[in-house]
Amino acid sequence: MVTGPEGVPDGGRMLNSQVLVLNRSFLPVHVTTVRRAFTLLYIGLAKAVDEEFKTFDFDSWAALSVAVGQEESIGMVGRAIRIPRVIVLQAYDRLPRRHVRFSRLNIYARDRNTCQYCGRVFPKHELNLDHVIPRSQGGTSNWENIVCCCLACNRIKGGRTPEQAGMRLISRPRRPRWTPYMSVSPKGARYKAWAPFLDTVDISYWNAQLREE
Repeated sequence: MVTGPEGVPDGGRMLNSQVLVLNRSFLPVHVTTVRRAFTLLYIGLAKAVDEEFKTFDFDSWAALSVAVGQEESIGMVGRAIRIPRVIVLQAYDRLPRRHVRFSRLNIYARDRNTCQYCGRVFPKHELNLDHVIPRSQGGTSNWENIVCCCLACNRIKGGRTPEQAGMRLISRPRRPRWTPYMSVSPKGARYKAWAPFLDTVDISYWNAQLREE
């Protein structure tokens, strides 16, 4: 029998709920079902990850006690086993190659949240996107002409090129080979256990496709 957090029978819905899959570097690469996650654990291709980032094979995970009313679990003969919400693959260290979405999230990720003029790191809400060659001077909106920029440097630069403003770019902007962030946007619930591995705050805004011109 499968039970939810309050011990209510949950049928196949719980087995088909979502589990975040990490590669060996603990980077998110996929979302799978609880049913598939348990299969990967049982055959030794993955380990479960708990809230303290400890990893467990199938037997050690099954040996963990389940607090009544506190943990999602699947009933087994004589015991219950916790449902893992995050698993890490044991022999996969790649990120899937895919189309690079031209978005705020990926531009900030490419530039590591670092202003490309002063070199300081900022939270995303204190950053802006700057056209290296301003649009007023024929600059276009694409990977090669947009950089991460702090608000202060953005005001100083204004509608000028870096040379005109007496500023220097830390690095020339380029199109990334692939997206630094997981592109999976799973439907349904996201779980608290996923939070350390995903940047889900305002994801629709940060990862919206920008218009290349």
